[in-house]
Amino acid sequence: MGKAAAARRLASAAAFGGGGLSVLGAGLYAVLRGEAVLARRVIGNAEDATFPDSTGWYGRGRPGPAIKVVLLGDSSAAGYGVERIVETPGAFLASGLASQADRRVHMCTYAKVGAQSSDLDGQIDRALPSGPDLAVILIGANDVTHRVRPSQSVRYLAGAVRRLRDAGVVVLVGTCPDLGSVKPIPPPLKQVARAMSRRLAAAQAIVVVEEDGIAVSLGSILGPDFAAAPAVLFGPDRFHPSAEGYRAVAEVLVPSALNALGFGADEARRRTRGEGTVPVATAAVRAARTPGTELGDKKGLWVELRRRARLRSDPEAPQDAEEDAVSGA
Repeated sequence: MGKAAAARRLASAAAFGGGGLSVLGAGLYAVLRGEAVLARRVIGNAEDATFPDSTGWYGRGRPGPAIKVVLLGDSSAAGYGVERIVETPGAFLASGLASQADRRVHMCTYAKVGAQSSDLDGQIDRALPSGPDLAVILIGANDVTHRVRPSQSVRYLAGAVRRLRDAGVVVLVGTCPDLGSVKPIPPPLKQVARAMSRRLAAAQAIVVVEEDGIAVSLGSILGPDFAAAPAVLFGPDRFHPSAEGYRAVAEVLVPSALNALGFGADEARRRTRGEGTVPVATAAVRAARTPGTELGDKKGLWVELRRRARLRSDPEAPQDAEEDAVSGA
């Protein structure tokens, strides 16, 4: 079975309540159990850690109405490992959106360190009353390291995207990062982690676009960048991103978010090699291997695959109140 067919089958199994173990193979799943134990010992447990809260108003002095954004998911969304608000993914995302859209942005972060896909429903309970325009979800790594069956993981994600879309919220999902890029995990377990996380990322992309969301591949948390500069882009535990790593993640998410909200420069342009309308499962597998790839505009069994230019912006500290944002204080 090819990778695209396997990803499609995994997503289909999730949709109908089937198990993912038969897709992955019992032997591979057993090896992953050992990899997860080793990773926990080397990296440690961050679930009780605190992190700066990026909730607040961004875009000082910019006009309204504001763009309301909620950030959901795990430590990669929460910003574990950094010490200042301006170093969090929420600050990078909100500042980038405010700068490029020339609008005020209200960011609410509901992400939790250690969260799995099963935790998204509770985060959505808290997020929906704020009336968000956009929900950004970063999830998946803990599902892999906690040995959650992939079919179960993507079922939770599909339900989360469906619930947000039914509420009229635009949904952007950064798919599972490539855990093969984590330095403390030695080979051959590194190769197993890479295969498992890419398989989950492909299945996530499929269910996201099938629920009318947009999927963006984070790959090896932006692949070549992390391989070339792990000391710069990984935090002290060599597992979570550093401030520059979170900036790099935001660089690939902001362009897709802008376009989804109607602020992107989506003018006709020459497609680069590999872009275009392709079968959903094939696109999902390509995206899992190529960081920064976006899947959206699904039509039947086909989806548009794009690689948008990254957008870099300087983060700002949030303001606590809308009145301060309006007055420019």
